[in-house]
Amino acid sequence: MNIFGRSFSSRRTEGSAAPGAAGTAVLPDPAGFDPSMSALTGEWMVDPAHSRIGFSVRHAMVTTVRGAFTQYESRLYFDGRDPSRSSAELVLATASVDTGVEQRDAHVVGRDFLNAAQFPRMAFKSGAVELVGEDVYRMHGDLTIKDVARPVALDLTYIGFVTDAFGDERVGFDGTTTINRTDWGLTYNARLAQGGNMVSEKVRLQFDIAAIRTPAGRSQ
Repeated sequence: MNIFGRSFSSRRTEGSAAPGAAGTAVLPDPAGFDPSMSALTGEWMVDPAHSRIGFSVRHAMVTTVRGAFTQYESRLYFDGRDPSRSSAELVLATASVDTGVEQRDAHVVGRDFLNAAQFPRMAFKSGAVELVGEDVYRMHGDLTIKDVARPVALDLTYIGFVTDAFGDERVGFDGTTTINRTDWGLTYNARLAQGGNMVSEKVRLQFDIAAIRTPAGRSQ
């Protein structure tokens, strides 16, 4: 993501990466200071109207169920002079699950899984950020579900930066990570007659994010 260690610009066109000595692309140094990055320093927030915090899980061994959390709050801070000090925090309402099937939603937020009545929130809070490829960063942090906090690594792909027609500054990125739900106490399952579990223990979390700079985070 440019917001953690790349130049302040919109996404370059294909083939415009700076060549190395042998003609290969040179990856940016996330530890180095790029003066243009200072323009991105400040606070941002996820725009729910143009973002999706989702998940997918294999069901009955042969299909995939997809859903999303429709209510959440966010705080993003980008430090252009020291990207390692950038941070992200996302708090989701566990009762806001939407899989498109009301009965299934009730099961997911019930006691067998998220138990939203007792644990109304789940959260992600970031730690370190590292570069792993061109436009791809890995954000380490803690994911808290049912008051259990465990480390996860979220891979983020930078999409672009733009000032929209209303004058709002936006950055976009996609993120994904796969967790084992049993690590957070989500152990409910049923065995299939042919063998295997009704619901996979592996859950893929997906973050399709458009972030807007907040008024307090605008450059002076």
